[in-house]
Amino acid sequence: FDAKTNEQRRAALRTALAKGTEILKAGGSSLDAVEAVIRMLEDDPQFNAGKGAVFNAAGSHELDASIMDGKSLNCGAVAGVSIVKNPISCARKVMTETRHVLLAGPGAESFAKQQKLELVEPDYFDTPEEKESWEEYKSRKSETGATQFDFQFTPRWSIGTVGCVALDGQGNLAAGTSTGGMTDKKFGRV
Repeated sequence: FDAKTNEQRRAALRTALAKGTEILKAGGSSLDAVEAVIRMLEDDPQFNAGKGAVFNAAGSHELDASIMDGKSLNCGAVAGVSIVKNPISCARKVMTETRHVLLAGPGAESFAKQQKLELVEPDYFDTPEEKESWEEYKSRKSETGATQFDFQFTPRWSIGTVGCVALDGQGNLAAGTSTGGMTDKKFGRV
């Protein structure tokens, strides 16, 4: 990215880091810190997680997220969600409110609704920048006849998944990730 964009991204990361640090300094858990930090990054269209997620081959968004508690080794994940505003929060609910590790697609979305998590219209995740990027990618793919994603000439279309690791005052480690996947991915790809 150019220098201005890199600085904007670093500023967003510093803000998210400050939020996580604040939670931990107040005695909060590593899971709380990880979820809060990733939610902030999912809400920031500069990243490929939540708002600003890349477009898949069908022209829509399918988001994935996961979280793990190092103390209990419990984990939760969601895959292929398209209406859950903050997939990381749904992943955490999968971990804490079910006996499952992974829920996908419409089942994960029904679960999110049952848990009263915030749902959005699928176009919430659209941004003009990602739409333009997707159109450019499709055009290049058409021009070159490429049948696969080419990371060598398309680095912009593979950057932006977010993650966080936190260690709290009780010595508990937690980690999480959230992603919109990769541009032009086959629908249903996790």
